[in-house]
Amino acid sequence: MLPDQTTLAPAAFKSSPEDFVVEEIPAYPPSGSGEHLYLTFRKRLCTTDEAVRVLARALGADPRGCGYAGQKDKVGVTTQAATFPVPMKVDPAPLLSAFEDPRITVLEWARHNGKLKPGHLHGNRFTVVLRDVPAEAADGIAAAIRAAKDGFPNAFGPQRFGRDGDNPERALGWLAGKERGPRDKRDHRMLFSALQSLLFNELLARRVADGTWSTILPGDVAKKHDTGGLFTVPASGPELEDAERRAREGLVSATGPIFGASMRWPEAEALALERAVLEARGLEPRSFDAFRSLGEGTRRPLRVFAEDVEVEPIPGGLRARFVLPKGTYATTLLGRACRLVETRYDRASEPTEAGPEA
Repeated sequence: MLPDQTTLAPAAFKSSPEDFVVEEIPAYPPSGSGEHLYLTFRKRLCTTDEAVRVLARALGADPRGCGYAGQKDKVGVTTQAATFPVPMKVDPAPLLSAFEDPRITVLEWARHNGKLKPGHLHGNRFTVVLRDVPAEAADGIAAAIRAAKDGFPNAFGPQRFGRDGDNPERALGWLAGKERGPRDKRDHRMLFSALQSLLFNELLARRVADGTWSTILPGDVAKKHDTGGLFTVPASGPELEDAERRAREGLVSATGPIFGASMRWPEAEALALERAVLEARGLEPRSFDAFRSLGEGTRRPLRVFAEDVEVEPIPGGLRARFVLPKGTYATTLLGRACRLVETRYDRASEPTEAGPEA
């Protein structure tokens, strides 16, 4: 899915938190009333789970009732929303006025009538600084980033697979009954999701290799980019030809499998490819039946388009701005343009934090 990384010019990535700025684009505004508090906050050097837990404590809210649309990177300056179960009889203003944590800034709040759930966002706006870019490679990297507006393969990033990248293999052993599942049930979903992501990437890799990731195959389940609707492409006839034309125009894209017990399957040629991915891993469709509670299965577009793409030179590097649909990884886009060199951020130079747990 990515070009041979050894052939790409290097670029330093996340040299500081301010080099990776993310702003969540919500799917809808808060309702203005209800038993939940809808907070928009900015965090730095803090995971989403940590930030929500700290804010819940300040509000006296049960963390189990909190919700957010997506995880945001720890090393970065990221803005997102979360909901907290705070009864109408409780005035949050004094609680939020007294809140102090050097990692978290509450930007605004409003009442809301429900809990934010994963995926309840439109997308994310990124501002990324790449440093130590070889001068002779800068123009080529900038051109490759700009090309993302014409579409790129929608692979899951490596962060999806755990710190050591072995979560999918652990999940395979678990599904096959060769290994016991994790003791903590919260880790069950993480492992299962990592396996789903690996299998999607393997299907996508096959279609990148044969050149069909941006086209339509007979039997594909395709997604309409304007409405998000799905439809099955016929195996032949004028409707197949129409879908092929719309794919060339960027109006629809083929989808790949997020395998699960209730996933919508393609037909014909596309179905054969997806079954081959399972067979290569010793799996079959019914392998997921016993794990329905961890994920019913869904479809994910093989191709995505970046919007509002801007790239400008800075001393020794580049600054890129772009908007991506939900679930799309900035590292996937950037990794097609350069070899990202990310070093573990050194917090030794950071001011001492007086707030809660790091």
